[in-house]
Amino acid sequence: MKVSPLCIKMIAHHEGVRYKPYRCPANLWTVGVGHVMYPDHAKLTMADRLKVDLHPADNRVWSKEEVNAILASDLERFERGVTQYCGELAQSKFDALVCFAFNLGLGTLQRSTLRQKVLRRDYEAAAAEFMKFTKAGGKVLPGLVKRRTDEARLFCA
Repeated sequence: MKVSPLCIKMIAHHEGVRYKPYRCPANLWTVGVGHVMYPDHAKLTMADRLKVDLHPADNRVWSKEEVNAILASDLERFERGVTQYCGELAQSKFDALVCFAFNLGLGTLQRSTLRQKVLRRDYEAAAAEFMKFTKAGGKVLPGLVKRRTDEARLFCA
């Protein structure tokens, strides 16, 4: 199953779109729609990540076409993962779960009570689970509250 254009728009809205590489809050080099450029660097300490320079070939403004191609490739992985972990779903539920996993990772989805409730087809309870994922660094973030609200709404559509 593939995500809808609405899902792509929602992910881009919440992640933001950047055409020049930047360090995300986790100090990882990132470009486009939340694409981590060097995933192996996530194994480094936060301090060591700051010592990693951007590769010279990556230090440029990326085109819209390049960013869209990276996003399409990234989405394929999340589409496969949501299908594997949650089975066949209505488009809106699938889109909401891909958006969720894109932000928090497939491992978080796999281990979540959200997934358990989806597998039991307890969709009302599953929708409520989105709001359990609104914290970063132990604090509730307004941007995450908005994102989870949008995902839950889409899930119930």
